[in-house]
Amino acid sequence: MGLLLDTHIWLWSLLDQDRLGDSARHALQSGETELFLSPVSVWEALLLAERGRVVLNPDPHRWLRKAMSISPVTEVPLTIDVAIAGRTVDIEHQDPADRFIAATAKVHSLTLVTADTRLLRCSDIDLLPGH
Repeated sequence: MGLLLDTHIWLWSLLDQDRLGDSARHALQSGETELFLSPVSVWEALLLAERGRVVLNPDPHRWLRKAMSISPVTEVPLTIDVAIAGRTVDIEHQDPADRFIAATAKVHSLTLVTADTRLLRCSDIDLLPGH
C-alpha cells in the first residue's frame, strides 16, 4: 500500500511523533507500506516556517533538503493530471495546497494520511486518519 503524507503528518513524523495516532504511526513505521510526499508539502512547510508556525533550524531550506534525504519518503511529481484533478477533487474548500495534495493521492491511487478534518471528509480518495 502506498501512503501519501499530508504536510503536517510528515513534519510530525520528523519532529514530534507523539502527535501521530497509533494507526498512523504504525502505518508509517511498517515495512509493508511505501511513503510518498508531494513537493507541495515542502512548499507548505516553508510557508509554515516563514510564519513562525514551525521551527526548521538552522535554515528552513537546508533543513527541508536534509529531511527529504533522510526521510523514507519518495517525492511524487506534480503533473498536469494532478493539476487538473486539483480543480475537480471533492473538497469543500479552495486551499490550493490541500487540493494539490488530495489530487496527488487521487491520481496516483495513494492513501492520504492526514489529521485535517476537512480533508478527512473527501470522498474521492482513500484516507487514513493521522490522529
